[in-house]
Amino acid sequence: MSDITKRMKAKRARREKAHLRARKRVQGTSERPRLAVYKSLRFIYAQVIDDTRGHTLAQASSADPALKEALGKSTAGKEAAKKVGELVAQRAKEQGVEKVVFDRGGYIYHGRVQALADAAREKGLQF
Repeated sequence: MSDITKRMKAKRARREKAHLRARKRVQGTSERPRLAVYKSLRFIYAQVIDDTRGHTLAQASSADPALKEALGKSTAGKEAAKKVGELVAQRAKEQGVEKVVFDRGGYIYHGRVQALADAAREKGLQF
């Protein structure tokens, strides 16, 4: 096994442990669901989740056909994260969700994660 693979596995394990630590404290309810973020190298995803019922109330990703077409080839950058944040906020508001708790998924609050959160705030989600 190469050093690169070991480093990638260690990095993923660190993120998953950080996410589990945060999930002990961050719980989505009906009044205040959880806005969860996941990012891959190619896309970024966001879901508004009611953990008490186990339902996803709204979701958006840069892999959505409408967004993918508007973004062109850059589905992984900050611009894509902004569009995903705006879209998930719009869809959440359509479901009657005004306030959420933010789950950064173990990622540091910087770059694409921050861009998504800022765009969701600008569209009216409170967290």
